[in-house]
Amino acid sequence: MGIADQIRETFKRGSSLIKLIYINAGVFLLIKIIQVLAFLFGFSGISGILVHWLSVPAELGTLVTRPWTLITYMFLHESFWHILFNLLWLYVFGRIFLMYLNQKKLLSVYLVGGLSGAALYIISYNVFPAFQEVVALSFALGASASVMAIVIAISFYVPNYSINLLLLGPVKLKYIAIFTIVLDVLSIPTSNSGGHIAHLGGALFGYLYISQYRRGKIITKGFDRFMDDLFGMFKPKPKFKVTHKQHRPKTDIEYNKEKAKRQEKVNKILEKISKRGYESLTKEEKEILFRAGGGDRDQSG
Repeated sequence: MGIADQIRETFKRGSSLIKLIYINAGVFLLIKIIQVLAFLFGFSGISGILVHWLSVPAELGTLVTRPWTLITYMFLHESFWHILFNLLWLYVFGRIFLMYLNQKKLLSVYLVGGLSGAALYIISYNVFPAFQEVVALSFALGASASVMAIVIAISFYVPNYSINLLLLGPVKLKYIAIFTIVLDVLSIPTSNSGGHIAHLGGALFGYLYISQYRRGKIITKGFDRFMDDLFGMFKPKPKFKVTHKQHRPKTDIEYNKEKAKRQEKVNKILEKISKRGYESLTKEEKEILFRAGGGDRDQSG
């Protein structure tokens, strides 16, 4: 089996976590390959246009013409360090998530968390005066909001679960969650304001999701049904095969039992005729008597 076949088989059999990692890595490699080919053939501007068309815009007029970017942006990375950091966090916290919750919930939190990050980013850039001059030129990309949703969700679900951090040793998830949220809030005035706001949107959804889940409510239920219907369209239809059940031959004992029962019914019918006459028989009794008149088979062993 070749490398391509192994990757395809791993993706096919892998969990939602593995699939999300593969998709992010695959999109990153595809974009980089296109950039290399565009450079070699003198069309270097094409790769920039492609990234631009897959990133989610802050300007509402542009977003209306590119609605797909609400999904594509959360699988899109340009920087190697950006995707490396995101996938490491996704892998570590995604594994913990799957220890306590299932794959379907992981996928829902990732996707809806990404949508929530995009929503808060877009709203903020169209509401706050600080972004008025740059809203038309601002675009967001990366899985950070989706990953933050997973990080915060599982951190508030099992807050005392500890992981070992380099130079720090075991640290509880609740402290990691609080630290990342505070860091994003304090980093909003930096050059990557939109990114940090998107992170907070994902974090907010992760917290809301798990707080409602603890109360027995799943706030992504409608989204889950939509995704089931969507994926169901691409699943192969089951092929129904009609088979005829073959009956085994009856044993002598089984045959004789059935014959005795039939004869008992016939005797009762004959007794009824002798007392009340043939006209007293029901339609069913007449049919039984008619079939019995055809004779029984003889079976010898």
